[in-house]
Amino acid sequence: MALTKNERRIRIKNRIRKIVSGTESKPRLSVFRSNKEIYAQLVDDVTGKTISAASSRDKDISAATGGKADIATLVGKSVAEKALKAGVETIAFDRGGYLYHGRVKSLAEGAREAGLKF
Repeated sequence: MALTKNERRIRIKNRIRKIVSGTESKPRLSVFRSNKEIYAQLVDDVTGKTISAASSRDKDISAATGGKADIATLVGKSVAEKALKAGVETIAFDRGGYLYHGRVKSLAEGAREAGLKF
């Protein structure tokens, strides 16, 4: 029985989520990537609440020009700025079953540039 790409990604995601968990002091930066957009949110898994979120659909980011990787960098910077305002400096990175490559890597590097530590 062959798995589809999405089923394979979900399996990898579940394997990662067994290990990576967010707390109030060190939330989890969760990434979701669709064909067009990219989304990131900081999650406190203890209380089940989202601390901050950013996506390529935000008005200030969607107006920007460039490729998808450039947009992902802006999303990373945006979520990092919101996190720093909320008093969060260190995070646990959850790549969501995607390879740490391309847009996911760009988002992570953008968050690091803006001051998040992980």
